[in-house]
Amino acid sequence: MLLVALVDRTGSGLWAATSVLYFTHVAHLSVGRVGALAAVAGCAGLAGAPAGGRLADRFPVTRVLLAFQLLRAAASLGMLTGDAFWPLLVCSAAGGFGDRAASVLTKLYASRVAGADRVRYQAVNRTVANVGWTVGGLGAAAALAAGTTAVYRLLLLGDALSFAAAALLTARCAELPAAAPTPAAAPDGAGPAGPWRDRTYLAYVVTDAVLFLDDAVFKVGLPLWAVHATAAPDGAVPLLLMVNTVMVVALQVPLARFGTTTAAARRLLLPLSLAFAAGGVALAASAVRGAALATVCLALGAAAFTLAEMLHAVVSWELSIALAPDRAQGAYLGVHGLAQASQRAAGPLAVTAAVATGPLGWGLFGTAIALSCLLQHRLVRDRLATGPSAPDRGSPAAMHRPADGVRTG
Repeated sequence: MLLVALVDRTGSGLWAATSVLYFTHVAHLSVGRVGALAAVAGCAGLAGAPAGGRLADRFPVTRVLLAFQLLRAAASLGMLTGDAFWPLLVCSAAGGFGDRAASVLTKLYASRVAGADRVRYQAVNRTVANVGWTVGGLGAAAALAAGTTAVYRLLLLGDALSFAAAALLTARCAELPAAAPTPAAAPDGAGPAGPWRDRTYLAYVVTDAVLFLDDAVFKVGLPLWAVHATAAPDGAVPLLLMVNTVMVVALQVPLARFGTTTAAARRLLLPLSLAFAAGGVALAASAVRGAALATVCLALGAAAFTLAEMLHAVVSWELSIALAPDRAQGAYLGVHGLAQASQRAAGPLAVTAAVATGPLGWGLFGTAIALSCLLQHRLVRDRLATGPSAPDRGSPAAMHRPADGVRTG
């Protein structure tokens, strides 16, 4: 499955670096219509996450994941067939739906194949995915130097082929059984009927959506703030984004060891709150005069938010599964997938508001996320103290391993 992640994200890196240029120069769409395609893809992703999780509770995870990867490949190929707006809109929606569903299914598969080592497995998976994303982005940058329509189409074709290749690799992965109910899990008919009636889990998902705002910081907030509100040179922006990539590749796996149990993951929420607060303060301080000092503050802010991103990844991997009953992990993870999907829609608005407000805005931004960390810390404590709905991650059922001699990707 690690090879699947590498292939998948390499193709996604090609498309992420190309999509806006493709729609502008090849499909000849207006700025408003390009924005509409992105918005529709994001909204479709909101539906894709819970749909993928629910299907995984009814059918083999690998087969459902294979189907969604083929859907993504078809959506990318569909964009090559013409430049009319409405067909592109349909393809964008299908791609967004499949992307979020595949993300949930990949996480669910990891929790089953890795058992008690699921946090470390996810850390390795994320590192591999970042490498693939970087390779794809660099490949797109090199190819786009030609700037021809044929090159744009070849990059989109490469994206489609990456999903098709990921589907073929997924077909060779071993299918693992869902965890059997454990003594700590609620018996059939006990506890909430599903994630949509589980108020504690829904509250956890809401707080986690706030914690995912670090993604919007790097995609929108940091570049806008650096260019429009600081004395740092424009050339510092790509270097700051590189700091994020390098830190994740180098440190995500080592940091995973601090969240290998549910209790340890919960404790990480405290230093995580400090990292978010420090990031907000550093970006606020970067508004000072002087290019050198502004650049240093921006670098500190980028490092703090990257540390927060990595710690949150560890916490989220563990708690989203540990708080879900064994009998419905797919459905619960699907609802948790809404946290990241909704952030993609609301995140740019939140960081843009921080930029518009000035240094105070970044201070409030970091503080608000830090408070969300503390709120989640309390929610998790109450759930673990009163549950029996959270699974016992140390039980034999949580320790599934693929059969000897079976390829797992």
